Amino acid sequence: MLKLLIQGVLDQQEVLNYYNANVTYTELPNQINGFVFNYKGINNIYINKELTYYKRKKTLLHELAHIKLNQLCQSDKDLFAFHIQEYEDEADRYIKQILEEIKKEV
Repeated sequence: MLKLLIQGVLDQQEVLNYYNANVTYTELPNQINGFVFNYKGINNIYINKELTYYKRKKTLLHELAHIKLNQLCQSDKDLFAFHIQEYEDEADRYIKQILEEIKKEV
């Protein structure tokens, strides 16, 4: 799904609908690009509105990767805090892998 978004086959709204997600652009502290959480079955993505257009797109892909990788379903929230960097790295690697696949296809 994310690969199709990057390739332009699907638009952002189609992907958000697929993942039952919505995006809100809002003021966030400078060091926070965005975050995602699930509430009552809806994936809520918040992105720092001060980011450039391309940084917002990159952040959206990163947050969608968290959803795709089922990282929001952690049952033990206390243990989740110890693995935040691991989940961040995994989401980044996932997007990088998709980009590498697209490059190989071109």
